[in-house]
Amino acid sequence: MAKVKLNLDRLSITDLIQRGTDIKTAMTGNLSFTTPIPSLVNIGTAITTLTTANSTYESGVLTQKANLTNRDNSAVALIALLSQLGGYVEAASGGDEVKIQSAGMDVRSAKAPPSIPSQVSNLSLTVGDNDGELDAQWDSVPNAKTYEIQTSPDPITSGSWVNKPTVTKSKAVLPGLPSGTRVNVRVRAVGSGGITP
Repeated sequence: MAKVKLNLDRLSITDLIQRGTDIKTAMTGNLSFTTPIPSLVNIGTAITTLTTANSTYESGVLTQKANLTNRDNSAVALIALLSQLGGYVEAASGGDEVKIQSAGMDVRSAKAPPSIPSQVSNLSLTVGDNDGELDAQWDSVPNAKTYEIQTSPDPITSGSWVNKPTVTKSKAVLPGLPSGTRVNVRVRAVGSGGITP
């Protein structure tokens, strides 16, 4: 379902006035939105108030500080009304992208689904600095938040794998292994969407 995207607080005052005017124009007589909340009269009044406050600010009739406060308060008021109108449009349109755009509003981009990281590759093991210690290293996996490491003595059985502490980097020191025996190591990446298959 489409959502309204306004980003009003990122606009300059002139662009905010223009955006409000464009939305008001697009909403006027729009059959998809027959009873806007707030009313287009209120939107028009807020646009006029901000336009006047901005003109006064730019002409320097009032003191700079008072003009800035007046202009900023007017901008906050227009943003609040346009945000409320965006909520109305989103609800009244039922998430219909075309209807939202017909109101002069943008549609938010859909969030990308969380991704499952690819398999770990190029795992290499070297003898560590201490007895019973291995240094493991592998290629970093995009979208991986952590890595799960397991070790198993030879021969591998269904219950022989032992979990080691999870790491966030693509390397780890594996202490406490039996010296002089073959040890198997496997690593899998964990991301926001799950674990490497």
